[in-house]
Amino acid sequence: MSGAGAPDFFYREAQRLGYVARSAFKLLQIQKQYKLITSGSSVLDLGCAPGAWLQVACQSLGPLNKGGVVVGIDVKKVKVPQLHCDSRAQTVCADVMNLPRNRIRALSPQRGFSVILSDMCPPVSGITTKDSALSVELGMRALEIAVGRTSLEQTEANLEDLVTGVDDDDVTGLLQRGGHLVIKLLESEDGQEFSKICKPLFRKASWLRPKATRSSSREIYLICQGLQSQAKK
Repeated sequence: MSGAGAPDFFYREAQRLGYVARSAFKLLQIQKQYKLITSGSSVLDLGCAPGAWLQVACQSLGPLNKGGVVVGIDVKKVKVPQLHCDSRAQTVCADVMNLPRNRIRALSPQRGFSVILSDMCPPVSGITTKDSALSVELGMRALEIAVGRTSLEQTEANLEDLVTGVDDDDVTGLLQRGGHLVIKLLESEDGQEFSKICKPLFRKASWLRPKATRSSSREIYLICQGLQSQAKK
């Protein structure tokens, strides 16, 4: 069976360490390599089900007295895991594609976020072009939430067909200056084009395929570091 060894290992490790899913190890690797979440960070987790990334993000905030917040949003109702999470973690059941940005902003005591994570992925149909297009659509929504419609329009003039379900007045981004953005995509030419939109907005943008990714999966993560001042807020 393709990829049987690695999935078994990460599944067992998740069970042993108290993570609700093996996907925790993807964010653990991202955090180890890039150190995006620091003590007291404000983190937005888009597509947070089943809660493993909430656990890792909350762990990465440091001691409770250092503050910080982790807000998870998913179309499914997600209960904050008891292990590895504390009172700084909360979840909202909503469709990110239609949720006004000002409602998300109100969930952060800092009126914005220092790190935005998107682990959103469409149900895989097996039709490569369809799955890739839906993946980019979710990724574009995460990017638009982070940097704002105005910045995207300045970076790429033809984005109107890619960004859907957004109010015209909802134009300002939620990611703070110097903040970081992680977006899951499916490997494709569309994904490569998507990365070209991100790169001018951030100090650095790079790809990572975490070791915990199943060998049969096309999932890959775009790590965008340091939102630059040209991104209008």
